[in-house]
Amino acid sequence: MSDLRVVIDQMVGRVPGGIGRYATELTRALIATAPPGAEVSGIVSSVTEDERAGIMGAAPGLARLHATGLRRRELSLAWQLGVGRMPGMIHAMSLLAPLGRHDRVNDPGSQVAVTIHDAVPWTHPETLTPRGVSWHRAMARRAERFADAIVVPTHAVAQQLSEILDLGDRVRVIGAAASPDLVLPVDADDRASRLGLPERYVLAVGTLEPRKGLEPLIRSLALPSSTDLPLLLIGSPGWGGVDVESIARDAGLPPDRVRALGRVDDADLAVALDRATVFVQPSLAEGFGIPLLEAFAFSTPVVHSDAPALVEVAGGAGIIVTRGDADAYGERLAEAIASVVADGDLAERLGVAGADRARSYSWRSSAEKVWQLHASL
Repeated sequence: MSDLRVVIDQMVGRVPGGIGRYATELTRALIATAPPGAEVSGIVSSVTEDERAGIMGAAPGLARLHATGLRRRELSLAWQLGVGRMPGMIHAMSLLAPLGRHDRVNDPGSQVAVTIHDAVPWTHPETLTPRGVSWHRAMARRAERFADAIVVPTHAVAQQLSEILDLGDRVRVIGAAASPDLVLPVDADDRASRLGLPERYVLAVGTLEPRKGLEPLIRSLALPSSTDLPLLLIGSPGWGGVDVESIARDAGLPPDRVRALGRVDDADLAVALDRATVFVQPSLAEGFGIPLLEAFAFSTPVVHSDAPALVEVAGGAGIIVTRGDADAYGERLAEAIASVVADGDLAERLGVAGADRARSYSWRSSAEKVWQLHASL
């Protein structure tokens, strides 16, 4: 074992989202846990010099960064067609991977492990673009044929995929974690003031797209059973036309009741998580749920949907809300949030349980499992 080549194109994606966070944190941990004589290099699509510098800065210790020369869409298509297979030991942070036929028996140095983060393209295709559904399904079929190992973040995803693909004994469950760099800055008060954080508020974090369950969450604020606290949303706009202001207005909420803060840096995110009265992850579907663990790490009480992966990751440390139909889901969200806001003892118990749960996950442990996986192939 000498060079682990990681496909980390998500680090420079237009909307990095959870997979971008995953790729960054796991790459850092792989570098930190590399066995003696081993090193980690990166593979990306065509990048600018600024993007290259950003990747090298985010993952110090990366031995090399190989840019394929193809833009991301072109690279996605090429690998979907089986063009451009790469030699060596490759670990793809998603299904964006150079998958093709290779002789691992006579060429043991060539191996490809891919990560499938969720089963959403099959279970909730309406929450993705048609092109995204088609590409993910096609690449999963290529992984089914050619991948030496398939990494999934939870047993829930492993179970869902077992009903869709024939992956045999190649599946490995390797979870994610809260970032060790997500800590309160010394200028927390100044940042809170600049962000306009109220004294008490409900917080949700994630890309603004349909499967994150933001519409029923926003509409729940207008129900009689709801708390009167404002809702703050952190995350980049995604696809699907999730117009926060329009949803809030249509629900009859005043303009200051829901605020979208956009994407923020880690220091601002830490402040927002630490000061939130309650954190909500209302996702209709998830493969893991890093924001949930990040909220746990700050002892912030959590309310989350009953998406199987979230239930698995939370391990009973949050309040579970059954999804069901949209109207009933909103009512249940409102009641769960209000119960935490009104009961200080409950909020404290949830905070303690969450902090304990967050400590059971670490990027270092995940990276060590990845190295063990490749050593076993």
